[in-house]
Amino acid sequence: MKQLVLVINCGSSSIKFAVINANSGDAILSGLAEGLGGESPCLSIKDQGEKNQLELTDNTHQTAMEQVVNALKARPEVLENLIAVGHRVVHGGELFKASTLIDDKVIAGITSCNRLAPLHNPANLLGIQSSMIALPHLPQVAVFDTAFHQSIPEYAFLYPLPYETYRMHGVRRYGFHGSSHVYVCQQAADYLKRDIQDSCFISAHLGNGCSISAVKNGESIDTSMGMTPLEGLVMGTRCGDIDPSLHQYLAGQMSMTLEEVTNMLNKRSGLLGISEKTNDMRELTELAKDGDKRAQLAIEVFCYRLAKYIGSYAIPLGRIDALIFTGGIGENAAIIRKEVSKWLNILNIKLDEDANDSAKGDVTLISKEDAVPILVIKTNEEWVIAKDAAQFA
Repeated sequence: MKQLVLVINCGSSSIKFAVINANSGDAILSGLAEGLGGESPCLSIKDQGEKNQLELTDNTHQTAMEQVVNALKARPEVLENLIAVGHRVVHGGELFKASTLIDDKVIAGITSCNRLAPLHNPANLLGIQSSMIALPHLPQVAVFDTAFHQSIPEYAFLYPLPYETYRMHGVRRYGFHGSSHVYVCQQAADYLKRDIQDSCFISAHLGNGCSISAVKNGESIDTSMGMTPLEGLVMGTRCGDIDPSLHQYLAGQMSMTLEEVTNMLNKRSGLLGISEKTNDMRELTELAKDGDKRAQLAIEVFCYRLAKYIGSYAIPLGRIDALIFTGGIGENAAIIRKEVSKWLNILNIKLDEDANDSAKGDVTLISKEDAVPILVIKTNEEWVIAKDAAQFA
């Protein structure tokens, strides 16, 4: 019997979902409800290669979940084989070190982490509550972005602030994109025929949000995102690492509130901020080819910052068994992989340009024979969530 899991990724105005075969990772059907809370909510569903779009009768998450269930009822062979619902939850703080079956205590724990992820966790809870009403007979499982990084040692996760900020307020590095880093590192171990328990990988998840992790023997030992997803690499609209005093300086110079500065750092910085045109790497690379200096500069800053992080993670790992590129940019932007690799000859990271230009498929080796393996791996976070949820069925 197929082990089918409904995977839910709920945002403040959207619900992304997919029915995943936990054994194979195949998506049976998928869809997106968007515009929730707004004036024109709609639901798009992709099923057996066909796409359908429905208008929702109201803009609530509950109505959207009911329509998702109706779509499942139209495929009784799918609905009957559902064994669990897996929910992506962004922040589990230090409470959750692994995926867990959802009950009242878990809901209370997720709620207590709202202060750490005020934009994400409340929305994740909406998806959980709506799903529990719509599919009460199925086990509901929370899979946390932060859980994978709970293995990071204290000397790596602690900020050099008064210790009471950690003790009293939970201020520390948490890290995100855990499901993606887990997946691609296991894929790398399988491809290279290495025991995951004897491996040292650097995993770079590059999309509109970007993070990099040092993964030793299957465990995260450092990662670039911090207490929030703002820290670390240059991203589509997020600045990544900056001088903390910039908040005060910009507030004074530009007559901005603290909230306005934070909004600028999250939504108007990064690739978009430098180029002043777009946060889409595909558009930036085309602009750069046409001679746009600011697009070229945005790409250079992005690649340089990433290369510095890769170099720094050689220290805690001790060796590098593979450098992994994943995510929308990591998987598709050959020019980014090329430019980053140019900085890394000191680590014996050498790109095979022909392999890089033609990279496609689930796993592709793009390095030269005598160098550290460079792998392009198509991530599958939904499969990780589905497999974790299936364990509780």
